Amino acid sequence: MKILLPVDGSEYTTRMLAYLAAHDELLGPGHEFVFLTATPPVPMHVTRFLSRGDLDAYYDEQVERVLQPVRQFAAQAGWTARFTSAIGHPAEAIVVAAEAEKPALLVMGTHGHSALGNVLLGSVTTGVLARCRVPVLLIR
Repeated sequence: MKILLPVDGSEYTTRMLAYLAAHDELLGPGHEFVFLTATPPVPMHVTRFLSRGDLDAYYDEQVERVLQPVRQFAAQAGWTARFTSAIGHPAEAIVVAAEAEKPALLVMGTHGHSALGNVLLGSVTTGVLARCRVPVLLIR
């Protein structure tokens, strides 16, 4: 089974990965894990002052900061894993990746904001749930 795992380098990602590793009976053996990190775009008014090379280096650095520890974790867990990244709003990037990858399941760590927090701050989880056609497992 192909499983999409959005990761952002937060403690919620760490909890989600630890939970999956500790509960391997939940999903069973032999899965393909696709890890995705989304980097919010640099605002247009800022990109005018950056070279393409500097901008690409910034995005590469942000991606590696998130994916490097996840690569190590996946290798230690013995998971078959692929790693990908996108530039854009995380909820949109996750939905686009889910449409392209066609996973059987999407597993996300959630920050667990209150309903008021979701209204004020927005929620990647809420955005994904509203637009994704793939079953989503939330780990808090």
